[in-house]
Amino acid sequence: MPETPLLDTVTVPADMRDFSIAQLRQLADELRAETIDAVSVTGGHLGAGLGVVELTTALHHVFETPKDILIWDVGHQCYPHKILTGRRDRIRTLRQPGGLSGFTKRSESEYDPFGAAHASTSISAALGFCAARDQKGETNKVVAVIGDGSMSAGMAYEAMNNAAETTGQLTVILNDNDMSIAPPVGGMSAYLAKQVSGGAYQNFRQFGKKVAEHMPRPFREAARKAEEYARGMVTGGTFFEELGFYYIGPIDGHDMDNLVPILRNAAAITDRPVVVHVVTQKGKGYAPAESSADKLHAVVKFDVVSGKQSKSVSNAPSYTKVFGTELIKRAQRDASIVAITAAMPSGTGLDLFGQAFPDRTYDVGIAEQHAVTFAAGLAADGMKPFCAIYSTFLQRGYDQVVHDVAIQKLPVRFAMDRAGLVGADGATHAGSFDIGYMGALPGMVLMAAADEADLAAMIATACEIDDRPSAFRYPRGDGVGVEIPELSAPLEIGRGRIVREGTAVAILSLGTRLQESLKAADLLAAHGISATVADARFAKPLDADLILRLAREHEALITVEEGAMGGFGAFVLQLLAEKGALDAGLKIRTLHLPDVFQDQDNPAAMYATAGLNADQIAAAALKALGVDAARGAVRA
Repeated sequence: MPETPLLDTVTVPADMRDFSIAQLRQLADELRAETIDAVSVTGGHLGAGLGVVELTTALHHVFETPKDILIWDVGHQCYPHKILTGRRDRIRTLRQPGGLSGFTKRSESEYDPFGAAHASTSISAALGFCAARDQKGETNKVVAVIGDGSMSAGMAYEAMNNAAETTGQLTVILNDNDMSIAPPVGGMSAYLAKQVSGGAYQNFRQFGKKVAEHMPRPFREAARKAEEYARGMVTGGTFFEELGFYYIGPIDGHDMDNLVPILRNAAAITDRPVVVHVVTQKGKGYAPAESSADKLHAVVKFDVVSGKQSKSVSNAPSYTKVFGTELIKRAQRDASIVAITAAMPSGTGLDLFGQAFPDRTYDVGIAEQHAVTFAAGLAADGMKPFCAIYSTFLQRGYDQVVHDVAIQKLPVRFAMDRAGLVGADGATHAGSFDIGYMGALPGMVLMAAADEADLAAMIATACEIDDRPSAFRYPRGDGVGVEIPELSAPLEIGRGRIVREGTAVAILSLGTRLQESLKAADLLAAHGISATVADARFAKPLDADLILRLAREHEALITVEEGAMGGFGAFVLQLLAEKGALDAGLKIRTLHLPDVFQDQDNPAAMYATAGLNADQIAAAALKALGVDAARGAVRA
């Protein structure tokens, strides 16, 4: 009879603590196969998880999780971690309605002590756990796993700069999967890592420190620097040593024979924080991922054997592609246009721009704060920077948007991709708040595209705005199939449009729910109620003339937006209150995203939960008019 797979014997990490190195290697192989199979069913982040299979196995073998705290930076590489921590039976619900999150989530498991989906937070959070542990007099270990890409963000260095002064024991695993820091790893580097992390070296080092303590200070400092710089020269750790960390590495993150003993040695160091530099291969062990340019970073459902993804075919381009294509058109005519991304060139469409204009494209890494102020500097010297950052990630650079851009009235153009709901990525990636936080800024021009032609026109508009900052938001996914002109004309600033004329109720849509608003008008027509549908286009400045006309000529006004409360609807209410338009008895309803963080679901269900589908918009209008939908009515 075939032997029972080892993975079947592991429900929680404690089940694998006594495994031999050979068993851990077998377990890692089975864990990799299980991860591939699960993601083939659900879609999600694949490449990063495959790269840390051995590391995940070794960490849970060496450390006593969940007593020992294990924090994953970003969390998109945590699928193997979830399988080993009691969630294997639910792993095929990843990113599905009511299923497991695609990231770490505190409410999901005690093995997820800290939730994450944005980068570069792990060391700060881990340091908080260390300080809490030390305050309580406890002795558990704390580990943070951070990728080399996340080390491009300043927050990681802020935490490391503070760590040596705050705690003794903290293990930071630097997961280097892009060879961006270390030279190729071989047997010699593994040997050196073992030596400098081992007890014999530690004991000799402590003896040397005691001897040095009795020397005059200049000699003491010279001895310390000689030891650290000598070790840094052969291992590359001088930088981390200067921050107060003990550096170990680089080591092969797929070599269990070296990985396990080095992690054990690192765990035994409790007098200062430790960096263990682990080099891994993204997509490791799955040929389609290894041969893919992006290592199958994020995938939809796919065939395990071929790696072919089951991507749906659409006749309309994605909004992301429209942005990249239209910006190229503008840049061909204007040499001052440059583009900036924060480690998301393909996600924002700037990979296309970069191919056309490599010298005018800047990828600053996972550093949204720097991206914004960098753009401000470009704008201050006469360039036309387009700063393309997901709405959810732009939140990280908001202070810079306020101080470095808005107060100085610098014409930075913010392209806010993934505005609104994002389906399977859930609450952490939803672009829910940008209407409110950008619309609050004096002088900001804030636009929202209703379709791909609208987006093209807004890019053209942003190119013409040279006296203040501007921003335009657009959703994830494909457009609605409207034709885009060869070269779009700019919009008149602060002017919306009437899309459909009616008499009884006005539906004023900002952005992506325009098509649903038009469907809602059809539903109202079936009740004999005539509806006007307007596309606001601008959240700031508002089209006051249009809004006041709608309020004056209709019995009810419904605002619709794919954004959080306190956004467009609030802006409209403020205008109507200031102009006294509410005194005449206007019935108004503001439809927006609910005041909750919506978990992952399919987009249709998320819109239904938010009350932003056509039937719900129509129902809101009927209720405002005091109409019983079941009985019907006629309002000409």
